[in-house]
Amino acid sequence: MVLSLYRLLLLRKVLAEVGHRIGVVTVTYNSQSLLRPFLRCVFSQTIEDFLLYAVDNCSQDGTVAILRQQSDRRLRCIANPDNRGVAEGNNQGIRAALEDECETILLLNNDTEFGPDLFLQLHTGLADHGAEMTTCKMLYADPPGRIWCAGGWLDPSRFFSAFHYGMNQQDQGQFDFARRVSYSPTCCLLVRKSVFERIGFMDHRYFVYQDDVDFCYRCWRQDIAIWYLPRAVLRHKVSALTGGAESEFAIRYMTRNRAYFLRKHLAGPEALLWATHFLLITAPKRLLTGSDSLHIWRLRCKSLFEGWRMASG
Repeated sequence: MVLSLYRLLLLRKVLAEVGHRIGVVTVTYNSQSLLRPFLRCVFSQTIEDFLLYAVDNCSQDGTVAILRQQSDRRLRCIANPDNRGVAEGNNQGIRAALEDECETILLLNNDTEFGPDLFLQLHTGLADHGAEMTTCKMLYADPPGRIWCAGGWLDPSRFFSAFHYGMNQQDQGQFDFARRVSYSPTCCLLVRKSVFERIGFMDHRYFVYQDDVDFCYRCWRQDIAIWYLPRAVLRHKVSALTGGAESEFAIRYMTRNRAYFLRKHLAGPEALLWATHFLLITAPKRLLTGSDSLHIWRLRCKSLFEGWRMASG
């Protein structure tokens, strides 16, 4: 216990001396109901040398007012006059952090809560594993103790779809070992600034969903390492602001962006094979089995063509 406390104090001293400031980027949109617990977690961190960039996408509730009421001088509020999406919101925060000479950027959802050592665990994990990115164990906020993501992977055999290790499993320590992974949602992802210099920022055209898959795929192509660190833990209020995976909003953007990703990154025949399978098998099957209404079937098909055209423009 004494050694752990000594190491913690030493790390704080070292981080302050070398100036490894963390730029924490969060994108808000009508986040009033979630924001105060998130801010309490951020400003209670053991590591104190960070700046929080809250990029608001034209919220219509009290989000911006809450941000502007904060007295902590580490908070930077960037209020957009319109909704520019999560991907571009992250980019705005990343650019601001780099301009402020932050050495690492933490992309962090504000529908999360976490303990005071999250930033410390993620940051020390970079050096411990020689990593360029680190991520944490993400649990559902409700029900407690259930895993949402214990790191993830991109599956080449399924057109580089992204999957979460341990999703929906009860956390019994089965993923309590650090390891390299090929994917992590940007719900919580610490990134060295050199990564953005090598592969660029988030692709703003995604708006929301799949932008993290695109980013991790580009990192994977460049052999940039992501390390999953199980001692770093947060609780995620999944889909609290987007209506859930089966909302029309989510169906549109998930389908559109999947088509866009495939046309952008994979050879023409592979993208065409996926689109054909989706239109002739996946979507009709959901309609015939009653999983989708006729309206949702039309939405899925329309969204696929929308994404297909995005990659052509």
